[in-house]
Amino acid sequence: MSATARLTESAENIKAPRLLDQLRHQIRLRHYSYRTEQAYVSWTKRFIRLHNLKDPAHMRGPEVEIYLSYLAFDRNVAAAAQSQALSAVMFLYKTALNTDLPWLQNVVRATRPRRLPVVLTQAQTRAVLGQLDGAIWLVASLLYGSGLRVLEALRLRIKDIDLKFQQLTVRDRKGAKDRVTVLPGALVQPLTTHPVRVRERHALAVAGGFGGVELPFALARKYPRAEFDWAWQYVFPSTNANVDPRTGARRRHHLLAANYDIRKMQEPLGHQEVSTTQICTHVMQKGANAVMSPLDR
Repeated sequence: MSATARLTESAENIKAPRLLDQLRHQIRLRHYSYRTEQAYVSWTKRFIRLHNLKDPAHMRGPEVEIYLSYLAFDRNVAAAAQSQALSAVMFLYKTALNTDLPWLQNVVRATRPRRLPVVLTQAQTRAVLGQLDGAIWLVASLLYGSGLRVLEALRLRIKDIDLKFQQLTVRDRKGAKDRVTVLPGALVQPLTTHPVRVRERHALAVAGGFGGVELPFALARKYPRAEFDWAWQYVFPSTNANVDPRTGARRRHHLLAANYDIRKMQEPLGHQEVSTTQICTHVMQKGANAVMSPLDR
């Protein structure tokens, strides 16, 4: 039997599509993000391919150690990437294969570089914001003024903005927890006028048949028309309709789906490595108005 035939036979034996479907099912049961799903599936495919399409059910700790060491030594991946690959494989075994792997002792760990954080002064930050306008300026101002991560800002919905108490509710952040953070006084007026234009576009989108948005968990089944409600709409929606990769539904998404490279703003605004800019993580312990946003200073 040729090498090609053996690989084909192995691929059929492990039933990779079925295994990956099981993996996706377990990820969605836990309401992980689509980006996490894509990453876990990708790392799992690489793991299987490295071992010549061998069934993961017939592999254990040593094969995982070889894979992780290969990523660090041969592929020279970053420490964060290797850590994500480990999480993906551990998730695969624990959920899809119902197997606990032994503690991995012989893994070559990718080196995590130690770098000094870069913190801009208030004047420098204002200079950066001064180069922006429109929705991009408003998003970047929320990153700096409210301590939001990029995706937290993009995923804001109309109902998450409380202009009366000048606070924002950040939903389903890392760790699947909500938090309340300060809304800078300087952004009250922009966040009053911006949704007016968004609502006009929302009405046109509904009329065009793609005005719905993705709803969390099972709310779409419980409230079939809620996806069109104004309160659930994104504050920063995409202009065009997008196809949901999980359901195939055609609906509006947030700005990132419209190919805006907002992530490039993370570093100059200090959100890549500097945790001190996220000043409002635990603001609910004192109340949102107890903290002054740096944008208002």
